[in-house]
Amino acid sequence: MPDDFTTGDLREMQGLAQRVTALRPELLGGEATFGELAWNWGKGLAVAGDAWRRRLVHYGGELVAWGWAYLPHRVVRTDGSVSESRKSSLAYQYHPDHPEVLGEILAWFEDVTPDGLDRWVTPPSPDADAISRLSAGGYVIDEEANGDDGDWHQYNRRTLEEIEKPQIPEGFGFTTAAQAGPAAAVRAHLAAWHPSAFNARAYQDVLATPGYRADLHVLLAAPGGAMASTAVLWFDEMNRTAEFEPVGTDPDFRRRGLGRALLLHGMHVVRDSGATEVTVACVGAPKRPAARNLYCSVGFEILNRDLVHVKRAVETR
Repeated sequence: MPDDFTTGDLREMQGLAQRVTALRPELLGGEATFGELAWNWGKGLAVAGDAWRRRLVHYGGELVAWGWAYLPHRVVRTDGSVSESRKSSLAYQYHPDHPEVLGEILAWFEDVTPDGLDRWVTPPSPDADAISRLSAGGYVIDEEANGDDGDWHQYNRRTLEEIEKPQIPEGFGFTTAAQAGPAAAVRAHLAAWHPSAFNARAYQDVLATPGYRADLHVLLAAPGGAMASTAVLWFDEMNRTAEFEPVGTDPDFRRRGLGRALLLHGMHVVRDSGATEVTVACVGAPKRPAARNLYCSVGFEILNRDLVHVKRAVETR
């Protein structure tokens, strides 16, 4: 791909996420966490990698900031339809001791975005320094995207001291991608998110992604062998925290409490691996409460929310 975005780069970015988690977890944006970085990179490498750009900033031999620009691209999905992104958006992270480098990242983002496109950046709400820099650079809060039916996200967490025992219907059973195999893991994803660009090649890229563990990729099998629900857990051993990303249930099996049961089961599994805390991101808009209500029902509480900012393209005549 044009910017040679490697697994080594990704591991450095995850390392910075781990340091921010230890120091200022409220500054973690939904796209800048240990697990979200890995999942986005793995599942999107084959289909969207040519539209990615990345900028890494080092100080004293250590990564102190990064930017990941998602440029417009087209993706063919499993049903033959085409999903087209026409946006230029930026994910970023910087070490709390080096907030000044965000200016360098934003300047780079300006340069790599094609002319005529709006530029989108979504900082977490507690990141006052970033919000101030965005405002000074001409970015404004997008009222529609941040509204009651917008697409903004919140970041949630809970401890793993006490976990309810999951209840599942007779004939259903918990398993993992390590036990069920790659084909079952892919089928589970496609059933939960049809139509999707995910496929066997994408799963192979996920398998090669730093931090992926097939024994922490939990599945709920229905009678007959169909995969009713799926969830991947990413375990940050340094901070002893784990992240759910993604979580989904086949529409044919929804409204039976299966997603809730799989979340509880996943918490037990990752606690047995040494985690003491678990996190998950979800849409936070009040008029889109389904995911938020699910996570609240198993004990998650909000840590922060994001604030969608946009810098509109300059119109030329």
